[in-house]
Amino acid sequence: MHIVSDAMGSGLVRLFGLGLIALALGACASMSEKDCLSADWGEQGYRDGRDGHPPSRIADHGEACAKVGVTPDVLRYRAGRDEGVREYCTPANAVSEGRRGRNYRNACPARLESMFLHYRAQGYRAYQAQQRVDSLGRDLQRAQRALDKEKDEERRRRLRTELRQLDRSLSRARSDLRDEERRLRLLDAP
Repeated sequence: MHIVSDAMGSGLVRLFGLGLIALALGACASMSEKDCLSADWGEQGYRDGRDGHPPSRIADHGEACAKVGVTPDVLRYRAGRDEGVREYCTPANAVSEGRRGRNYRNACPARLESMFLHYRAQGYRAYQAQQRVDSLGRDLQRAQRALDKEKDEERRRRLRTELRQLDRSLSRARSDLRDEERRLRLLDAP
């Protein structure tokens, strides 16, 4: 009986593992089977363009939809994507994408790409400045908690020194963030 339950147990583990692999592979698909069967390829292209997906995204959809026998309408997809890309590849959206720390996926056509990357870099500098402020804030809180718990006077002295240094660094980082935010406001000015 013990041998049978071990075999069943390992079989269940194997089956569970295969199920997890299938779930992970399904999560990687660009479209679900249901989406493939009801796709409006012009609308799908528009969404992909607006969201900054590269032109090669249609190949991902083709692969995902082949499983249910659906072939994307390439002409409608490209027309929709071209419309979506015009919304995505704007200076305001480039700043927004950079500000969120999002990666650029080669979505913009050559005539818009250098402008997009310029404005994205402006937003990304503000993102990095914010990340620095957040990181230093966490470090400051961690050091303060350590000081609150510490009993040894020598260690407390070192922690107070660390807190002063972190406070100065945080002050400089906040100043850098204000400078980056000011630059972004100037980009929006007429």
